[in-house]
Amino acid sequence: MLAEVVGASLSPQDVVNPLRVFCRDVTVLQGRIHAVDWARKELVLDGGRFTRNQTVGFDHLVLALGAVTDLSKVPGLAEYGWPMKTVADALRLRSALINRLEEANLVEDPVVRARLLTFVVVGGGYTGVETAGQMHALVTEATRYYPNLKATKPRVILVHSQGQLLAEIGPELGAYAQKVLEGNRVEVRLNTRVIEVTATKALLNDGTSIDAATLVSTIGSAPNPIVLDVCRQLSVNAPRGRIEVEPTMRVGGQTHLWAVGDCAAVPWNDKGTMKVSPPTSQFALRHGQQVGKNLLRALRNEPPRPFVYRYLGQLATIGSRQAVAEIMGYRFRGFIAWWMWRTIYLGKLPGLSRKLRVMIDWTMELIFTRDIGLVLPPAEDILRAIHLEKDETLIARGDEVRAFFYVRRGTIALTGADGITRSLPAGSVIDQAYLGGKNAWPVEATATESSDIMVFRGRALELLRKDLRFVALPTPVVAAPPA
Repeated sequence: MLAEVVGASLSPQDVVNPLRVFCRDVTVLQGRIHAVDWARKELVLDGGRFTRNQTVGFDHLVLALGAVTDLSKVPGLAEYGWPMKTVADALRLRSALINRLEEANLVEDPVVRARLLTFVVVGGGYTGVETAGQMHALVTEATRYYPNLKATKPRVILVHSQGQLLAEIGPELGAYAQKVLEGNRVEVRLNTRVIEVTATKALLNDGTSIDAATLVSTIGSAPNPIVLDVCRQLSVNAPRGRIEVEPTMRVGGQTHLWAVGDCAAVPWNDKGTMKVSPPTSQFALRHGQQVGKNLLRALRNEPPRPFVYRYLGQLATIGSRQAVAEIMGYRFRGFIAWWMWRTIYLGKLPGLSRKLRVMIDWTMELIFTRDIGLVLPPAEDILRAIHLEKDETLIARGDEVRAFFYVRRGTIALTGADGITRSLPAGSVIDQAYLGGKNAWPVEATATESSDIMVFRGRALELLRKDLRFVALPTPVVAAPPA
C-alpha cells in the first residue's frame, strides 16, 4: 500500500504493523545485520549508536531479507532518483511532491515552473503503475489550492522498458491499465529506458530527454549482500540473489537453514507445471506460514512438508477509483476491480485496529480532498558534532566504518595494529587513509583530553566507501591544523 501513502489516501502509520504487537510471545530483536557467522551459528547485529556489534546465537536460521535497492546502474539515478521501497520512501516522496507544488507556485519563470510540475516514474510494474496513478491524483487535486498554478497543468510520465504495462497480469489488463492512465492524462512511454539522470532532466535511450525535477524509480532491485555472504560461506547457489531451496524451503544440504520470500527460489507446482514462486507478497505470506509450521515440525523431529499453494490472482490500482484484477482465472477492471482491491486488501491486513484505521482513511478520502499537510522525516545529517572526554573511545579496532572524523579541538591517540600510537592534534583527519582498503577500522582511537570531533557520515560516505573498497592506500598522513 505504499502508493496509497504517496497519494495521501492512507496515513503511513496505518500500513505498517509493529512486530512486537503482531508477533506476540516471540522475542523480537531489532537491529541491522552486520554479519552472519554460520560456522559459529551467530549473528552480529547493529542496534543503533549505543548498541553496536551485538552477538546473537541461533540454532535454525530463516533468511527472509528480500532484495535491496540499487540505483547505481543508471548514472545519476542514485543521486537524484526517489526510490519506492519502504514506507519512509513513500512518505519522503509525498513530501517532495508537495514541496514541488510549493516551489512551482512561488516561481514566475514558466520554464522552471513546468519543470517543477513534471514528474517521471520509471518502471511499469505494479509499483510503478500504482505510484504513477496516485501521484497524478494527488498533484491534480492539490493544484486547486495553488492559485498561481491554474494555467500550468502537472505532468506525470510513466517510462517503461517493455512493450506493455503490468506484464505479470496479462496483455489485456495491461492494455486497459494503460488506457485508464492515459485517459487520466498520465503519459505512458513504452519500450523506453532512462539512461541518465541529472537534477533537471531524464535522458532517454531514444535520444530525447524530459525536463523534470522529480524522478521516481521503482526499478533497481539487487540481491541482499547478507544473503550472498551466507551462500558464499556454504557454497550454495543463488541465481540472481534467490537461494535455491527444496520444496520444504530448506536449503539443500543444510538441516538448519531455510529461505523464504524474494530471496528464495521456492519451487511451486502451478497446475502440474513446476515453477519458481514469483516475488510477490501473496507468495511471501504463504512461504512464511509454511516455514513456521516446518520449523515446528523440525523441532519435534518430524519431516517438514513441501510448499503447496493454489494461485488466486493479482490486483493493481491505477488511480481515479480504477483498478485491474485477475482472480481465479477471471478478469475484472474498472470500478468493480477497484472495489475488490480495497475489500481484499482490507481483509488481508493483520489486526482489527489496522483494519478500522484504513477503513476510516479510505472513507474520509471518498468524502474530502486529499491531505496536503507536509510531514517530512528529518534528513540524516552529513556532518554531526560530538564531544569526547579524556580516555573516551572514538574508534574500537574491528568496528565497521560508519564515518570519518575531523578533530576540531583536543587530541586523539591513534593506535595501529603494530602497537604504535600516534598523537593527532586539532586539525587532523581520520579517514580512508587508515583503512588499507578494508571496511573495518584496523586502528583504535581514544581521546587523551577533552576533545570535539566532526563526524562525516551518511550517503556521501557510502559512495566514497564503495569507490575505495578495494584501494589500499599508503601510510596515513596527519593533516596539518588550519591556519
